[in-house]
Amino acid sequence: MGSELKSGFACRVCGERHDVLPLSYSVKAPVAVTAIPPDELEKRVVITPDQCVIDSRDFYLRGRIVVPVIGTNELFVWGVWAEISPKNFIRANGLWNTQGREMEPAFPGWLNTELFPFGNTINLEVNVHTQPIGWRPHFTVSDPDHPLGIEQRSGITLERVEEIAEMILHPRSAAASTP
Repeated sequence: MGSELKSGFACRVCGERHDVLPLSYSVKAPVAVTAIPPDELEKRVVITPDQCVIDSRDFYLRGRIVVPVIGTNELFVWGVWAEISPKNFIRANGLWNTQGREMEPAFPGWLNTELFPFGNTINLEVNVHTQPIGWRPHFTVSDPDHPLGIEQRSGITLERVEEIAEMILHPRSAAASTP
């Protein structure tokens, strides 16, 4: 978790008041890493906080799906991973510390993070937009009809941010209470 609203929220799942309302969630590795047996991880996976390579042939970048929060100056951020082509990985890696890299054209990627509030998001196509040095790439969902793409373009309400928090804080309870 990263950014948060200090005002908190009244949780409809547990009935308690949570002191903070998270405005970001992230994962530390692509979901593809979970398919590697633990005793093979060190041999097959090279991972940093921003890049991952599996078996010297599958390439991933960590990025952000940024969603405006309607009626505020806040942004809601999903910290996710996307698989990209070897060519684009080599290019992105080569420009990692290059001033002006944000001027590079966007390139395709495919989400490798499961965002359960949106159903199956594995292999959901995104456009990868390189950011200035020190900032992770921004991913924009390519499918204009996908619920995540709709939220990214249209924004979400604070009530939706609370709903997401409830689903993440109480995954079994929230799923059970959903009609």
